[in-house]
Amino acid sequence: MFREVRERIPAVDAEGIILSSHCHDDLGLAVANSLAAIQNGARQVECTINGIGERAGNAALEEIAAALYVRGDRYGVNTSIKLEQLYPTSQVLGQIITFKPSPNKAIVGANAFAHESGIHQHGMLANPLCYEIMTPALVGVAKTHLVLGKHSGRAALRHRLEQLGFTLDREELQQTYYRFVALADRKKNIYDQDLVGLLPDPIRDRRPVPVSELD
Repeated sequence: MFREVRERIPAVDAEGIILSSHCHDDLGLAVANSLAAIQNGARQVECTINGIGERAGNAALEEIAAALYVRGDRYGVNTSIKLEQLYPTSQVLGQIITFKPSPNKAIVGANAFAHESGIHQHGMLANPLCYEIMTPALVGVAKTHLVLGKHSGRAALRHRLEQLGFTLDREELQQTYYRFVALADRKKNIYDQDLVGLLPDPIRDRRPVPVSELD
């Protein structure tokens, strides 16, 4: 539509008339349609933080802004949006309207930069670009979060234990992992104290700080 308007009305480009896109998310395509509009000449997009709006909502500002940044080579446009304020702003809005975005919401959802799958965690530890197209800091998120749960693998477990100051050999890690999996089947949230409690006494005696001081 935007391409056709520009073709039929030369004054739009000649006189710098700004075309604006306003999309709702009834079919889950508000962001995609807004990006298509930008790609075809729209230079104003009406959107909202967290995509809140009538019915299924509007185009999500944070998704559009991040897409334009990450795929700048494709769209070739710039915005003055401070990307690092996207997540904090989303959190403030969530407090004001008394509900936060869905955990799996792109860019600002609680799980947007969280990984529990063992394969994902191993890939993230090897190279974050395996599963994250942008860094958490870009949009104001503190850091990637490796969630330790029943889907986690040995790599994530070893990584967290090393962060806590425990270096395990292969057999020690294997035995600890068996205990970890059994615990994760019974307990949804695994805390640092739980991990330390899984370690045999000889390893636990090597702890660098008292368990009470762990997060």
